[in-house]
Amino acid sequence: MLLYMSNSARETSSTPLHSVSVAGAVVREDGRLLAIRRADNGTWELPGGVLELTEAPEEGVVREVWEETGVRVEVDELTGVYKNTTRGIVALVFRCKPSGGAERTSNESTAVEWLTPEQVSERMTEVYAVRLLDALDGAGPHVRSHDGQRLTAAR
Repeated sequence: MLLYMSNSARETSSTPLHSVSVAGAVVREDGRLLAIRRADNGTWELPGGVLELTEAPEEGVVREVWEETGVRVEVDELTGVYKNTTRGIVALVFRCKPSGGAERTSNESTAVEWLTPEQVSERMTEVYAVRLLDALDGAGPHVRSHDGQRLTAAR
């Protein structure tokens, strides 16, 4: 009887579902940061996307940056973990350095540019700009949550 009740309780409770994404905070030697203008909504963000089930996070960020920008990267370190509490997305951001390739757009990006930190703050919403700016400060990894619009917690 206890086993049956336990299973019933589990079926009626809400199980949180999360998606894991990866993004590259690609920093050039001159301090400029790689950014894309997304094709689906026109916003400026750092390149990245959903981690494939079978790939390591570092492999995923290398793949996503290449697919969206044409830039090859080497991963340096994890600089932040960011959770969108509204959509259930956990994003792992890695500082990377360019190692080859050439900037190009893709079906996911309509522009690829190297921005100054000031341009990042001007063009990106706070929840995306902070991911790139956190990668520059050397104090990470940062752990932050947001509701899709505003940061709700920081460490």
